Amino acid sequence: MAVDREHVLREAAALLTRKATASMDEIARAAGISRATLHRHFAGRDALVEALGVFGIELVEERLEAARIDEGNPVDAVRRLIAEAMPVSGFLAFLYGENQLYESGAMDEGWERIDQQVSALFRRGQEQGLFRIDLSPGWLTEALYALIAASAWTVQDGRVAQKDAPYMVVELLLGGMMRRSEQ
Repeated sequence: MAVDREHVLREAAALLTRKATASMDEIARAAGISRATLHRHFAGRDALVEALGVFGIELVEERLEAARIDEGNPVDAVRRLIAEAMPVSGFLAFLYGENQLYESGAMDEGWERIDQQVSALFRRGQEQGLFRIDLSPGWLTEALYALIAASAWTVQDGRVAQKDAPYMVVELLLGGMMRRSEQ
């Protein structure tokens, strides 16, 4: 029986989103395969996590494309980006907290592509006079990632309803970065 690698990655991501410390046995069970089969595809947890990082980059790039962040008003583009990111926020929260991905350098190129697109959106908003210029696009990008991760954790902990999380992320991010008219 052939093992669908993407299915294994999706199941691993779903489990690790809920339980970041899940063992390889638990991951194998969640994917409906044996631990031996899981180890044939991923030599160990580090290899699995690295594959999840690559998979995560693919998901984020799909979400970026779906959000069409280079189109229209930057404020609306931020709202679209957050709406598109929220269905995968738990997985993004797992990746955000998985420091070993960034020690290997394997993910640098993918995250750099993503960071460039998101930063360009914030820069465009600044150039149009919509976003504060005292907050760098790089900082706004990291703030967005942190808020998405935090929303996933608060939903998982039952402190925020899943349907309310996108609104809260949008309001906090835009509330802090929008330029205010002089009064």
